[in-house]
Parts: sequence; C-alpha cells; structure tokens
Amino acid sequence: MKVIPAIDLMDGSVVRLSEGDFSTCKGYSTDPVAVAKIFEEGGLSALHVVDLDAARGRGSNIKVLERIASSTALEIDFGGGIRTADDAVRAFDAGASYVNVGSAAARNPDEVVRWNVKYPGRIILSADARNGSVSVSGWMEDTGKAIIPFIKYFFEHGIDRATVTDISKDGMLTGPSLDLYEAILDALPGLSLIASGGVSSACDLENLASKGLYGAIVGKAYYEGRITVDEMREAECLQNA
Repeated sequence: MKVIPAIDLMDGSVVRLSEGDFSTCKGYSTDPVAVAKIFEEGGLSALHVVDLDAARGRGSNIKVLERIASSTALEIDFGGGIRTADDAVRAFDAGASYVNVGSAAARNPDEVVRWNVKYPGRIILSADARNGSVSVSGWMEDTGKAIIPFIKYFFEHGIDRATVTDISKDGMLTGPSLDLYEAILDALPGLSLIASGGVSSACDLENLASKGLYGAIVGKAYYEGRITVDEMREAECLQNA
C-alpha cells in the first residue's frame, strides 16, 4: 500500500480543514515547497495536492503546484477545480502526474470518461462522501448520488483508481472508515482504492493495508504531530514487503 502525504492549499499556504468546513481552516506553513521537500527527503515518493481555492471557484494555486513539481521528484496527484479538460492539461503541464476529478465526474461523467481515453491512467476519480452520498464543489453540494454506484460507473468505463474521502472523518483524527472501504472493495474487486480522511496513526495505516487498499492519504495526522515521515515510510515499506 502506498502512503501518500497531503498538502492542501489556500492562498498559497498549507492548511487543513475539519469535515470539509472552511470555517475550521488552520494554517500550517506558508512554504508548501519546503513541506514537499520534507516528504521527499524522508523517503516518500508520492504527494497528494488539493487546491481548495480552485475547488470553491475562488482562485488558483496552479503556480504552487508548478513550484513543487519543479523542486522535487515526487509523483503528484492534483485535485481541486479540475472541471474541464483544459484544467486537467494545465495541471499536467504544471507537473502533476495525475488529476483527481470530482465535481466534473458527478456532473459530466461521459466527458470525464473521454478524458481518461485521451490521458489513459492519469485520471483519478475523486469520490467524497457524506452519509453515503457524494458531495462536490469543495464538499459544499450534496449530489444525492450513492457512493458505490457512482464509483462503479467509472470503474466499468476504464477509470480504475479512486480516492474516496469520508467527509465526516476528514481532519478529525478519529480513524478511517474501514467499513466503507471494505464495502467498496467487496463491490468492486480490482479497484485501486485510495483512502482519505481520518488517519491518525501508523496503526490506522496497517488497518487500511489489511483491507487491501492501493493507497492511503495522510494529512492532519502529520501536521499535528501524530505520525512522522519516518513512520509513514516505515509503514509503506512494511506493507509492501
């Protein structure tokens, strides 16, 4: 299982939210490149970057992505505000290896499937759920779509990697939604599932790995000192052994 640290960006700074609530925003660093370098120097190879400004339609941190990508060799998946094919191309041009697509997938599923045909393997479905229903637009809008059928459509149309966030867990440090991830993998064996939200310790990473997940994103637990870069690297090495 790949362990993927996260950098959430707002106004060019590294921040974290709790349960997707922008009023809970807490800043951690004004130098996201330096944070990314800490992860790389600690032996991690991947990075999850979210543009919270673009997700709300209130700006862009694409230049920050460009700086991170040009300053590190990290494999970056980038999300937030990827609503058109041009947005995806801009992210790729700025150095992203993959884009996470959520709102566009909910509103224009066939179009997103076509993006994957044009950029095979580089589109990751972003499925963010609250009470089992998919939310979009920076988690502010409930689509009413059930999470597993939503993922299944894209999986059956060639998008075999999905980042799934239980919004109620995000930033809460209460442990990940193991039952949710287990249910998704039971319904969709073969899906490369990435867990996001709730990870609070190396033990949580071990529990996720035991469920057969492809990857796990670590955010607030790192920034709040609950888990170190060394522990993330060690967890990844042990789980890949």
